Amino acid sequence: MSANDPIAAFLTEANELLDQVEQALLDLDHRLDDRDLIDAVFRGLHTLKGSGAMFGFDALAGFTHHCETAFDRVRKRQVPATRDLVAVVLAAQDHMRTLLTDQSGEGGAAGDAILERLRVVLEEAPAGGAPAQAAEAGWRLVFRLPVDAMANGTNPLILLDELRALGECRITALTDRIPPLAELVPTECHIGWEVELHGDIALADIEDVFIFVMDEMELSLEPLGGDAANAPVAAAEDPTAPSRPGDDPRPANDAGAPAGKPSDTVRVPAERLDLLMDRVGELVIVQSRLSQLAQGGAGAANQTLHAISEDIERLAGELRDTMMVLRMVPVSSLFGRFRRLVHDLARDTGKAIELVTEGETTEVDKTVMERLADPMIHLIRNSCDHGLESADERAAAGKAPTGEVRLSARQAGGEVIIEIRDDGRGIDLGRVRAKAEAQGLLQPGQAASDHELLQMIFHPGFSTAQQVTSLSGRGVGMDVVKRTIESLRGTIDVASSAGEGSVISLRIPLTLAIIDGLLIRVGAARYVIPLSAVEECIELSTEEDQRSRGRSLITLRDQLVPFMRLRELFGGNSAPDPHQKIVIISTGTDRIGLVVDQIIGSHQTVIKPMSPVHSDVAIFAGATILGDGNVALILDVAQLLALGQQQEERLRAVA
Repeated sequence: MSANDPIAAFLTEANELLDQVEQALLDLDHRLDDRDLIDAVFRGLHTLKGSGAMFGFDALAGFTHHCETAFDRVRKRQVPATRDLVAVVLAAQDHMRTLLTDQSGEGGAAGDAILERLRVVLEEAPAGGAPAQAAEAGWRLVFRLPVDAMANGTNPLILLDELRALGECRITALTDRIPPLAELVPTECHIGWEVELHGDIALADIEDVFIFVMDEMELSLEPLGGDAANAPVAAAEDPTAPSRPGDDPRPANDAGAPAGKPSDTVRVPAERLDLLMDRVGELVIVQSRLSQLAQGGAGAANQTLHAISEDIERLAGELRDTMMVLRMVPVSSLFGRFRRLVHDLARDTGKAIELVTEGETTEVDKTVMERLADPMIHLIRNSCDHGLESADERAAAGKAPTGEVRLSARQAGGEVIIEIRDDGRGIDLGRVRAKAEAQGLLQPGQAASDHELLQMIFHPGFSTAQQVTSLSGRGVGMDVVKRTIESLRGTIDVASSAGEGSVISLRIPLTLAIIDGLLIRVGAARYVIPLSAVEECIELSTEEDQRSRGRSLITLRDQLVPFMRLRELFGGNSAPDPHQKIVIISTGTDRIGLVVDQIIGSHQTVIKPMSPVHSDVAIFAGATILGDGNVALILDVAQLLALGQQQEERLRAVA
């Protein structure tokens, strides 16, 4: 299915519609009387049904029709919105996603079960909400469509016909905004209309006429009796006045908020961005080769080549930076997924849970974002299931009955720090120690700091949960989470305080495609160390090298830092250079030195994946092509640090 396929375009838009409906439903779950949210859900379902039928998704259209009808009754105040209704429509929304991808009809039983639940919920709902607002004498409305309404497919005559169908009607055209003939564009709509509708007409029926243009048009609506206190709709064009009954200010991240003026954007398939990123990477490699070639000669011709090389280097750098920006997406698109997760977890666990998000405008490479979703789902499930207490336990501890899970994101240099924080019971370090001793990770009575104990939860099969639930507790997850984060060249850390909660911190690089690296040489081979992990470089004299044989520790500002000789690690047979260097690398609080023969300098590193044959070599994160066409391997900092820690533990054991 190509990107130009109308079915593909419909599927993309349908999924976006379902996302909007889901966000509006989740908001509605907290504000059941919010008329804007009810209208947003109805509009989304109505549009999905109509579009689905137009593109041949009959099963989807038929199923959505029932949910749309239910919310039409809510919108007309025939039944109130309830949390049970929201839950059923959320489940129905999941089924709609299934119908988007599977039109075989095999999921009919599941759909029937949802519709039966919907029927029961509507029947059991309290009889009627507030009576529909209607004016005995009728309504007077003045409306003006957007200037480009006709170009976008809106026919004003059809709207007027629909108004006439509601009752006795008198229509007056407003021509005060028609420009001079010389400036008139035939496809633009400059006419407004004043309409008097007589009869017992419900407000919702009038709103139905304008449902697809309501957000962009000007509309003033008042009862014919002129009772201002009962006037249900104010002028839509007045930004300081509510446009609907019950309007109230809403948070900036409220997904149900009406969209503002459409921005000039172009939808581009993600695979095209990936392809363009690959081309930029190739350009960076070629530019590196040209730069190396320009530095190798002399004479006027070479000076010209050198100047061209510098220009291309500058342009390639600007193109790379622009490309990186294009791939950045705000973490709000990631955090938004977890609102439904927390909503469902609250229902499953019977706990009152509030999800709070911060820093949603922080941007991360889209590839990083996609790979963060699963680890974060696991962490949030753990926080809700194990971290947060029940309402009774929280009351006994003097806490508010509603537990809080807070997601925050912020940028720090070339990294994004994402935190998952809860205000639950915290991690029981005594239980962690007992479990670690039972699994042989610690010897009985062995000294271990709180930080070291907390790191135990990342061991495979480690769980302190007293019982296994359907959500978590089997000890399979945190080790996978850690491996996933480290595969992103990130780090994970945990902090916890008894009775106050826990914080999981993820430090993730902004991008995975091109990094700044430090090019080093060991023997005849060259390697790249991610520059973000490099703390400093120091000289290792021959005398100090001889003294450190057998212990591999160096004193750096009164602190012992372990180091590894990469020549020995890689099994090299060449003699070391007389002036070796130590590159100190770190992630979080862990650091280690790497002994190299030469530090060549910084290098724009286009990361290429390892071949399947070499993918299991853990200490390399990938490869890159150098300016001379040779390949340099990229060192995996997290794996090297883990190796260094194992080496240090062996030395301590020997001592």
